[in-house]
Amino acid sequence: MAADSSFDIVSKVDRQEVDNALNQAAKEIRQRFDFKNTDAKIEWSGEVIEMEAVSEERVKAVLDVFQSKLVRRGVSLKALDADEPRSSGKLYKISATITEGISQENAKKVSKIIRDEGPKGIKAQIQGDELRVSGKKRDDLQEVQRLLKEKDLDFAIQFTNYR
Repeated sequence: MAADSSFDIVSKVDRQEVDNALNQAAKEIRQRFDFKNTDAKIEWSGEVIEMEAVSEERVKAVLDVFQSKLVRRGVSLKALDADEPRSSGKLYKISATITEGISQENAKKVSKIIRDEGPKGIKAQIQGDELRVSGKKRDDLQEVQRLLKEKDLDFAIQFTNYR
């Protein structure tokens, strides 16, 4: 009797890629002509990414540059949680965080999708901030992966530990 095959559904971000994207964005902002004399900058502030500039449009442009660098480095924008521009003295600021892990609510949502639309005999177990999916046939597991990729979930997911 063959053992069940399984894989994990996780929501993780490569911190090094985020850091590289931030450094590239900071370099582009320093060099671009349209950012001259706007006091535009982007930097880490603990676990939060802080962007600032002299106008609301410029700070949104800083966010746009950062997002384009993230996409180029293969980091999903669903993992970036940026708030609205806020005025702070004479500068406008945007704070952004990188979200990791699947919340209980989202894990239940994914589990329900697998139960309702996935092949029969597939089990999904919530384990902390990730989901373990197991079943007898590997083809069924691949079908679940295809199904979840087609769904437009509001958070980034990756598939790991496929065995």
